[in-house]
Formats: sequence, C-alpha cells, structure tokens
Amino acid sequence: MRRFRRVMLIALASGILAFLIVPFLVPVETTGTLTEREAAGPGAQFVEVGGLSVHVETAAYTGESADAPVIVLLHGFGASTFSWREVIEPLAALGDVVAYDRPAFGFTERPTDWEGENPYGVPGNLALLDAVLERFADARDVILVGHSAGGLIAGEFARLNPDRVEALVLVAPAVLTTGGVPAWFAPALAVPQFDRLGPLLVQGIASSGEQLLEQSFVDPAAVTDAVRAGYRAPLTVIGWEAGLWRFTAAPRDNGLADGLDGLTVSTLLITGDADTVVPTADTERLATLLPAAELVVIPRAGHLPQEETPEQFVAALLDWFGASRT
Repeated sequence: MRRFRRVMLIALASGILAFLIVPFLVPVETTGTLTEREAAGPGAQFVEVGGLSVHVETAAYTGESADAPVIVLLHGFGASTFSWREVIEPLAALGDVVAYDRPAFGFTERPTDWEGENPYGVPGNLALLDAVLERFADARDVILVGHSAGGLIAGEFARLNPDRVEALVLVAPAVLTTGGVPAWFAPALAVPQFDRLGPLLVQGIASSGEQLLEQSFVDPAAVTDAVRAGYRAPLTVIGWEAGLWRFTAAPRDNGLADGLDGLTVSTLLITGDADTVVPTADTERLATLLPAAELVVIPRAGHLPQEETPEQFVAALLDWFGASRT
C-alpha cells in the first residue's frame, strides 16, 4: 500500500510538473504568412482609431437629404466587412455607410499587448465603436446595424448611449443566445500554460468555421468558392491565431440581456425564418422584450440575410427607417 501511494504521488507530481513546463516547450507558430494590409489587398482602406489600425469599407451617401445619417455596420463572430458586401452600396441611399473589422477578425490590427482596455473584450469593442463614431459621424445622426455578436455590441452601445444613436438595427442578434467560453471557466484561460497554448487551440476555427458558414445559409449553393475565399482570407494574416485566442479569453462584461427595458432607442429586428445559429424564435422573443422594436422575418433566409437575401434585407431597413422618420 505504501509503495502504491508513493507511485501515485510520483505520478501526480510528474503530471503537475509536465503541465507546468511542457506547454512552454511546445512550438507555437502561426499559419498566416501575410500582414493585414497585404492580406486585405490593393486599395484596402485603413484608419487609425482607438489606438488600432482598423480596416474599413465605406460608401458615400447617394441621396439628396441635408441631414442624412451615418450607418455603421458591425459584423458577427468569424466574419468581417466581407459579410456586408452585398448591402454596403445599396444602403448608401440612406446615408454614408461605414463597415469595419472588429479586433480579432478581418484585417484590423491584432495587438498582443496593450495599455488600458482589452481591445478584444466587450468593453474594448464599445470603446472602439465610440472612436469610430468620433472619426466618421461627428455630430450627425447614427444608425447602428449589428449582426449576431456584432448585434450585442451595437445594442449595448445604444443602451448605454441613447443620445448618440438615432436608430438601431439588430440582425439575428446574439443577445438571448450567446456563444463563447462559459463565465465559470473564463478565469482558467488566464493561466500562463493555457495562454501559451491558446493560439494552437483555436486553429481549428479554420475547419469549424466552414461548417458554421454552411449552417448560416438555407441554400447550400450560396456558399460559393468566392464566398469561402472571402471568409478565409483573414486566416492568411500573420498571428491571426493569437488574436482569436485573446478574443476568446477577453472579458464579456455587458448588461444588455438583463437591461433590455433600458434599450429605448427605436429598433428594427431582422432575422431569417430558418436561422439555426441564433434561432429565429430567439429574435422573435427579443422583439417582445424591447420597448420600441419592430420585427421583420425574411422568408427562406438563414443566419446571414444580408448575404442570402440582400434585396429583401435592404428593403426592410429602408422601409422601416423611412417610416420612423415620418
């Protein structure tokens, strides 16, 4: 018995020692080979806001109103400005359009250290959105359009800053349904060993992301080679894994789900009738919980109605905003 106990103690000590040391011996290399600007390609637009080099796409207002708003588009998890490609130009009929890549995604800079707020967490994303509005909106009216996880950022910003947002559009918003690491497990991600191996752990997004993309469309034929290439392009950036890991481990502090009655900004909710990523029923339920919400359910659309049914998406937004201003 004593010998068995001694063997078990030695095995336990060896396991602990291995956990403490081995992660620092494992080589952690990126699969990316390009800088953000190289991966974005010629003509890509970058601005310095919030202490970051941020990739943006813009479209100038094509109408004649003297008080046209600025429409700011926030993409969801694993996406980028690419997910707005079908609607950026059409939405310019309403106002100046600005889409940007949130930290950890697209071609925006992926810092590995920073001063102040963690740029990958919800508070950091709110600070960056504030800086984007300072840069592009000045004192003009603002419409925030947030998709999925970007909808949570847009909604929380509007809840906290109702005087700065004229209207809010939440597309399949990840508010009642959220992903990410469970809150109880989050402290473990700060352990140095986990932090060391984290970039290796998230490399699987390259394959699981393809599955999520396919799940996001009703029509499989809509996921063309060009669409796959557009979503995969950011994975060619040097250090994309480190950025995604820091996003995974970043703080998610927000009060949106518990403070929906405080979101008083006029809000349009858009969802596809066949969304299984953020279930259609969740968006329908969210519409009943907001004080000033209208719901549009687009037929034969999944989690990305702005891509799968862009004409219906733009029409719904333009009709709603036109009616809200009359």
